[in-house]
Amino acid sequence: MKNILVPIGDSSNAKNTLQYAIDFATAIDAKVFVFRAFKVLSKAGTILNVDEIVGRETASNVKEVVASVDLKNVDVSIISAKGNVVDSINSIDKELGIDLIIVGPRSNSIKEEVFLGSTTGSIIKKTNISVLVVPEGYVFRPIKRVLTAIKSGVIKHKDILVPLEKILVAFDAKMRLLQIKTLEFLPEDLEFHSELAAITSSYKSSENATLFQGVLEHLNENNPDLICVFRRKRGFFKKLWEQSSIKKIDFESRLPLLVLKGTN
Repeated sequence: MKNILVPIGDSSNAKNTLQYAIDFATAIDAKVFVFRAFKVLSKAGTILNVDEIVGRETASNVKEVVASVDLKNVDVSIISAKGNVVDSINSIDKELGIDLIIVGPRSNSIKEEVFLGSTTGSIIKKTNISVLVVPEGYVFRPIKRVLTAIKSGVIKHKDILVPLEKILVAFDAKMRLLQIKTLEFLPEDLEFHSELAAITSSYKSSENATLFQGVLEHLNENNPDLICVFRRKRGFFKKLWEQSSIKKIDFESRLPLLVLKGTN
C-alpha cells in the first residue's frame, strides 16, 4: 500500500482528514496525493482561459490546506483535475495506481442528519478502490483492534484483502471477524476464503436484521480502533446502492471505517 489519495472539497473538516491521512501514511510508509476536482460551467461570453484560472484557484486552495497540517516528512503531492470526482479518481488510479482512498464522510453542504454524503457515497459506490472514511474531528491513533463485519465469508479475489492485511501487519493489530446472519443468510455464506481465515484472530456470529444493526450491537463489546466492511450490493452498504448517501438514523460510525472494494 504505497499510494494514498485524499480527495478534499469545501468541507471545514478537510484539514482534519488530511492530517489523519498523513499520520496514517507515516505508519505504513506511503505517499499521499491530495486531490480536488473542479467543474467549469460554460456560458456565452466567458473568457477563454477560465479553465486555467479555476484550475489555479483550486490548486491554491488545496495548497492552503496542505500548508496547515504537519507533513511529518511524508511525500505529499497535489492534484487538481477538471471534471467530476469519480471520473477524475478513476483517471488518477489508471495513471498512478491508487491503493487506498482516505476521505471525510460528507461536505459542508450536506444536512446534519446525513452520515455519508453523496460525494463520499459515490466514491465508495462507483470506484474500484478501497476507501477509509474518517469521522469528522477524529484524531489518528494506532490501530490495534479491527472489527470486520461480514455476512458472507466468500471472497472471489484475494487481492481485495490486501489493504486490510497491510494495516494488520503495519500496526501489529488483531482482527475479530463478526458474521451477521440476516434473514437473507445462505448456507454457502458459512464458507470462508482461506486468506480471510488466515488473518482472523477471533470469530463470532450474531443474528440481526441488518449488518448495520449487528455492528452497532457489538461495538462496545469489541472496542475496535477500526471497523472494516466489504462493499457488496447485498451486504453492509445495501442502502448505498439504492441512493448515494446514508442517513445517521440508519448508520453512523464514530470510528474510521474501512470499506474494502466489492466482490459483487
